Amino acid sequence: MRLDEKQMLEFAEKLGRKLESGDILILTGDLGAGKTTFTKGLALGLDIGQMIKSPTYTIIREYEGRLSLYHMDVYRTGEDADSIDLDDYLFGEGVSVIEWGQLLGGHLPEEYLEIIIEREGNTDYRKLSLLPHGSRYEKFLEE
Repeated sequence: MRLDEKQMLEFAEKLGRKLESGDILILTGDLGAGKTTFTKGLALGLDIGQMIKSPTYTIIREYEGRLSLYHMDVYRTGEDADSIDLDDYLFGEGVSVIEWGQLLGGHLPEEYLEIIIEREGNTDYRKLSLLPHGSRYEKFLEE
């Protein structure tokens, strides 16, 4: 789907309203593609009123709302998932959103929703692709 920033925030907010405890989203996209912007919309859907900031330097930011949001950026950790207690978040009570999650390779759980965000040239539009990994997310997208 092709969306501008406002539409992307609205779509992410609607998605956030449907998320449940234990859901895992992997955000894939180049630097500046809009991964943190997308997460801001998800946070609105999770009834989180705090300002969402990029976790680039902190690796993980936690926010409280209808469900906890664990917003991670694993670019600096790469495949060294043991450098953070990833399991505490992935199998916790909240929703995990992982920027650059594809870098975790074999450390990813079997089930997650991958959201690929691509810039469309020098425009304000983004192309979003949703790839389900596992039956939970296949059913989720059917709804």
